[in-house]
Amino acid sequence: MLDLAGTAVFALTGALLAARLRQTFVTMAFFALVTGVGGGSLRDMLLGAPAFWLRSPYAAGVIFATALVAWFTPRRWWEGELLEWADAAGLAAFAVLGAAKALAFGVAPLPAAVLGVVTGCAGGVIRDVIAGEPSILMRPELYVTAAALSAVLTVAGAMLGLPNALTWGGAWIAGFALRGAAIHWRLALPAYREPDEPPA
Repeated sequence: MLDLAGTAVFALTGALLAARLRQTFVTMAFFALVTGVGGGSLRDMLLGAPAFWLRSPYAAGVIFATALVAWFTPRRWWEGELLEWADAAGLAAFAVLGAAKALAFGVAPLPAAVLGVVTGCAGGVIRDVIAGEPSILMRPELYVTAAALSAVLTVAGAMLGLPNALTWGGAWIAGFALRGAAIHWRLALPAYREPDEPPA
């Protein structure tokens, strides 16, 4: 269910970006697909596992339905920060799932957390690259950090033997809340500068 939820919200961000660019439905569905399954597919490839969406009877249908929703609803419904909030929900969900699945495949804790971050971020990066948009990773406010928080908490909960529902739910809430705070207050890590460069 977490996989499908993350797929749906990321697929929505891809479809809405295609809508903003005034693309055809075929392009919108393609954007929904690559954004929805990009991170999970990369995760499964690195784990040597079959791609999750090829074995799921629901994933392709969820992606297609999401594209239809975006196609048949007015774009003004999705304007403003809603797209970023949807992306934040998908980011946290896939970061949790990526880390949890890596642990289930016997990956050590630190690499499992890293794979959670990769899972959470890859779909959005693929979406932006195909669209020719500035990558979400290059924007100043916290993004990767939010995925890292969700992934690290997932690994920590597993190492402490906490129930999966508690661990995954808490990790998702924490990552989503951090990304939401970054969206609302434009929170950002300090950028690199040369030692002799005056502060901006």
